[in-house]
Amino acid sequence: MRIILRTRPLFVLTLAVTLVSCSAQPRMPLHQVATDATAKSSVRVVLASDVEWEALNPARGESSPRAGTLWGDRNGEQPTGFLARFADGFSSPPHIHNVTYRAVVIEGGIHNDDPDAAKMWMQNSSFWTQPMGETHITAAKGANNIALVEIDRGPYLVHTPVQAFVSGERPVNLDASNVVWLPLPQRKGEKSGARISYLWGTFGGSDWNGSFVYLPAGFEGVLKSEGVAFHGVVIRGQLKYRNDGTMNLTPGSYFGAQGATEHQIASGADAESIIYVSTNGAYRLRNYD
Repeated sequence: MRIILRTRPLFVLTLAVTLVSCSAQPRMPLHQVATDATAKSSVRVVLASDVEWEALNPARGESSPRAGTLWGDRNGEQPTGFLARFADGFSSPPHIHNVTYRAVVIEGGIHNDDPDAAKMWMQNSSFWTQPMGETHITAAKGANNIALVEIDRGPYLVHTPVQAFVSGERPVNLDASNVVWLPLPQRKGEKSGARISYLWGTFGGSDWNGSFVYLPAGFEGVLKSEGVAFHGVVIRGQLKYRNDGTMNLTPGSYFGAQGATEHQIASGADAESIIYVSTNGAYRLRNYD
């Protein structure tokens, strides 16, 4: 049975987790952002409009969902994040995966559960996990259906239910309406309105860690990443990335860094923004001084 996660009371300011660096580069056009040479950091930005789509499961031919890599290589062995796109009315046959994955709905309605479960159509900012070896189906409805999928290591493969096995992990479906938002601690006199939602991993330890960061409309500030690796994906809104000029990041766009980096970001004046963050070290958010 799938676990429906409703509350997450835990909150701390600093995130610290272990994330293996990704050596492979996506094949779509990249926007290399200039950084201070003494900072030993490297920033990459991938616009959603530049994502190169290919078959997620080539064995299914034209009926296969599409996939677009943001970081890593799902056919290799490194940690990877990719977008998955499903046609309206898509429903997979029962199947398993050889690796566990985490996912966030970016657009449309997506159902992921046991083959006999009633449909639970998760919308934007919903989060789920799919343990390796567990038989399940994935379905989608809507004109456009896109999710971010993240794996700790590849390759990402699809197998039939006859190869199912018990991993000991439990699946989670967290609908957007059940996401618990907590205020970010602020400096004296600061009222940014930014919030955080803890999703997975252990704060302050060596495990991988993922979270949502909410920015109110009109927010302008700096997100400082301090770990060896940082991955951010726009889930909602129109984020402006200002490290080297201004780039407009629509949902599905990516910005990441190797090494400690300050990301200058701003939410659109008329709409809130949500970013999914995966990192192996601390990150902090503050308004411009």
